Amino acid sequence: MGAYQRMGRINMSTFFGLSYGLGFATIAATITHVTLFHGKEIYRRFRASRRDKPDVHTRLMRSYRDVPSWWFYAMLALSVAVSLVLCTVLRKEVQLPWWGLLFACAMAFVFTLPISIITATTNQTPGLNVITKYVIGLILPGKPIANVCFKAYGYMSMSQAVSFLADFKLGHYMKIPPKSMFLVQFVGTLDALLPADSPWTCPNDRVFFDASVIWGLVGPRRIFGPLGNYGALNWFFLAGAVGPVIVYALHRAFPSKAWIPMINLPVLIGATGYMPPATALNYNSWLFIGIVFNFFVFRYRKRWWKRHNYILSAALDAGVAFMGVLLYFSLSMENWSISWWGTAGEHCPLASCPTAEGINLGPDSVCPVVL
Repeated sequence: MGAYQRMGRINMSTFFGLSYGLGFATIAATITHVTLFHGKEIYRRFRASRRDKPDVHTRLMRSYRDVPSWWFYAMLALSVAVSLVLCTVLRKEVQLPWWGLLFACAMAFVFTLPISIITATTNQTPGLNVITKYVIGLILPGKPIANVCFKAYGYMSMSQAVSFLADFKLGHYMKIPPKSMFLVQFVGTLDALLPADSPWTCPNDRVFFDASVIWGLVGPRRIFGPLGNYGALNWFFLAGAVGPVIVYALHRAFPSKAWIPMINLPVLIGATGYMPPATALNYNSWLFIGIVFNFFVFRYRKRWWKRHNYILSAALDAGVAFMGVLLYFSLSMENWSISWWGTAGEHCPLASCPTAEGINLGPDSVCPVVL
């Protein structure tokens, strides 16, 4: 507390603060959007899940033996039991009480279905990383390790469940035996538990820890509450929840306008939240392919677009992955670099100029002197 008083309140850049607000709006919009646009379908499919006739893929997959349900139940019971033991035996180290673990599991369970629907229909996955940190930071302030654990059990459990379902869906279409898919997922998860001295590193791990200090040690009340500077960002929750209601009302008022239901606010708001780390090139490419290219193709070759748009999306994702691997092995691994206009920064010479008063960098500098 004394160190916090000496350092003062947390201050964020405009973009960084806005990205948190957009994260609040995204998760609220996800719940409202799925409820309004997919609620009836979810209820209908739930009631008819045992009576619907299987499609061609399901009939072909019956040639393989399905994964026994007890495999999933056993893994769930084992994971929860081990986690409860850690929260109880190592209570001081973990800082997360047993009810906090169950609360995190409940959040992952509730949000998995709506987020899976957004992922299945748009190939974009809203995250629980912000809301989990926010909730546990309010409940258990001053406990950074508890914040990390709650985020891992709440957010990562949901994220891995969606990825697991996506892999099973791919295996369903590719006619891969379900048991093989399950075992590959299981072995891959164990293999990911790399030692501390592994050459494979992940910057997100450091971000994961740094966020726990901000959200767990300082706490949301000193950021977005009455003790912080960013209380106005809480209005993004309301804006995100109301947005899909307006879109749905317009859809009901103008049912002949087929483009209105295509306004997916969870995706639009969530994509906007990637502004801070993204350069203009990222969004220019997205605008060209996602809007300009698809507009002309959809307008003049609608039949082709309906058949091949999904394949085009997969091809673009595969191209990014392929180039990432190629650049790593051809450049990064050998510590080589290519210097050209595209890697020369933002091309804004004034971006590195100091903003403090009275600083003069010399006669050759392009930076103005702040008076």
